[in-house]
Amino acid sequence: MKEEEGRFFIGDFHPRGALAAVIIRSPIARGRLLGIDCPSMPSSYGLIRASDIPGKNELFGSSLPILAGDRLSYKGEAVAILAGPVRSNLESYAGQIRVQTEAEEGLFSLEAEKALSSRTVRLGDPETAFAKAETVVEGRYTTCIQAHLYSGHHGAAALPSGSRLLLYTGTQWPFHVRAAAAQTLDLAPKDILVYSGLLGMHLDGKIWYPSLIASQTALAAFLLKKPVKLLLTHPEDFFCAPKRHNAEITIKSAVGKKGEITATMAELRVDTGAYGIFTEEVLDRICLGALGAYRYQNLALSGAACPTNTPPRGPFAGFGLAQGFFAAERHASKIAGILHEDPAEWRKNHALTSGAGFAIGISPRELPSLDSLLDCAASMSDYNRKWASYELLRNSMQNREDSGESFRGIGIALAYQENGFFYSDEKPSVELTLDKDGKLEIKTSMINEEENSLIWRRLAAEQLALDLDNVSVSLNATDRVPDSGPACLSRYAIMIPRLIELAAASIRKQRFRDPLPITVRRSASKAKVINWNNAPIDQNALSHPGWAAGVVEVEIDPVSYMPVVRGVWLAVDGGKIISEERARRNLKFSMIHALSWASGEELSYIEGAIPDDASARYSIPLAASCPPMAIDFLWSDTLVSKAIEDLPYSVIPAAYAQAVSQA
Repeated sequence: MKEEEGRFFIGDFHPRGALAAVIIRSPIARGRLLGIDCPSMPSSYGLIRASDIPGKNELFGSSLPILAGDRLSYKGEAVAILAGPVRSNLESYAGQIRVQTEAEEGLFSLEAEKALSSRTVRLGDPETAFAKAETVVEGRYTTCIQAHLYSGHHGAAALPSGSRLLLYTGTQWPFHVRAAAAQTLDLAPKDILVYSGLLGMHLDGKIWYPSLIASQTALAAFLLKKPVKLLLTHPEDFFCAPKRHNAEITIKSAVGKKGEITATMAELRVDTGAYGIFTEEVLDRICLGALGAYRYQNLALSGAACPTNTPPRGPFAGFGLAQGFFAAERHASKIAGILHEDPAEWRKNHALTSGAGFAIGISPRELPSLDSLLDCAASMSDYNRKWASYELLRNSMQNREDSGESFRGIGIALAYQENGFFYSDEKPSVELTLDKDGKLEIKTSMINEEENSLIWRRLAAEQLALDLDNVSVSLNATDRVPDSGPACLSRYAIMIPRLIELAAASIRKQRFRDPLPITVRRSASKAKVINWNNAPIDQNALSHPGWAAGVVEVEIDPVSYMPVVRGVWLAVDGGKIISEERARRNLKFSMIHALSWASGEELSYIEGAIPDDASARYSIPLAASCPPMAIDFLWSDTLVSKAIEDLPYSVIPAAYAQAVSQA
């Protein structure tokens, strides 16, 4: 396969003459690395250690080592790379290598003495409000890790090519891979050329970890001066690759006579694993999510990102909002339950209204009617009738198990999704070129899946009145395209189309007065920063959030007590929907994963490691076996597209938990 084709899963890429490579990993969660005992091997096999790294032994933008030096921080941490021509012999030699260590007691709970990052938010005088409160409601809400279960295992191939090194890997962020490999090898970024392979559905599982794997592969190829391919096995990928951050959130609210929240105190602890990557982004999103979509008069919130001796966590769809919203929405339902109110009506009475801002001081430029959103979800699911009926049954029949009747319950939740990073110095760009033959080329490093390309091509074709066949999207090789940043947070559906439209509009103005070819590059505007307790947050991220209200209905057998989901409904305000078909498909995919996280995925680290049998037991339901799911959009005349595909993770788990609670 020619490297110019560049679109394949790494497992299916077999460079001619490439050495195979495997990672030698730490057998302990915490301690010192004393040495690595290696058997005698032919000269065609090589063992690469941290001391062999010519550049900086840190993943670009973090403190995570490419290969561990004298300190070990989690079980499975890479300590060496073994490469050679025959895979079977390589595995045999790897099995004979002994990693000498001195173990120390590991830290596995969220009780770190020193947080990697912290957040404190204070509004008004919560202590006085609590002293005057009619009712105080307190709850503790825990969310667990979740595996991404992406298509294709993590891997990379590195091919020396003259003065350059070609790198192939499935990544959401090609330019981060380039920067990471260049820093590891002490090369100029221009000397590394990165091709992104196919990703499939990845749930943000391929943002930063491919950069680590690619840097390790590049290191082996650079030192051994031969092509090298490194592909993780399924168990290795499952046990060592990043998982969703687990979190523990305690919320205590003072509630007034009319059910309003007069004060809230919240404490959050988030597990980052052994190293903090995207720590501030995730922590602040969990903090924001934990405040929900409600009005606050007095607030005291403290959040801490705590390191543990487990594999580093990674962003999952939503970058932490889901963990926070689970706590906020469960707490809202708990308040409504104590007040004997319908949870949907309580939300309508106390959610944000037009002109109100989030607790960090940012007001969205346009806020949909959250009443209408909740009413839409309630109407779709027949929520109001069902909730009243199930509540009546719950209060009147204390021993339903004796009657043989099934238990039923229904839950509702409300959430929003931001549309960009809070903290970033990048200026994502796209470039369009119209040539003399009337053909247009779109250049972007954003993941170039076929459906994305089709949407982008249509937008440009409409702007310039071109046939669709005359518009193409270039391969995302880093020497051919501008840096468009990582493909996450719905940026491929929001930011890239917007930049393409701006560039195409500029070409349209120039095409009849300037000679062809015409090339126009457009970059995202400079961030407008707002200080949230001395943290400079890009307020554009929350200027046009997407919104959703979700409903889940369950039935519980009185003998087995196993919940069965009878239906899932989602009402969405997504602004301008560029492709309704794609929006519905992505939302349904997220609904399935969100429901699975809430109801069936049991995964945790035990003494720093995932149990050996967890991989075989861990799965999500197939679409064919899922309950009925319905999606409706709140259509409007807005010209602004909003991020929506991660919304199900923020509403479905809380709605499911409330449904089970009522049942």
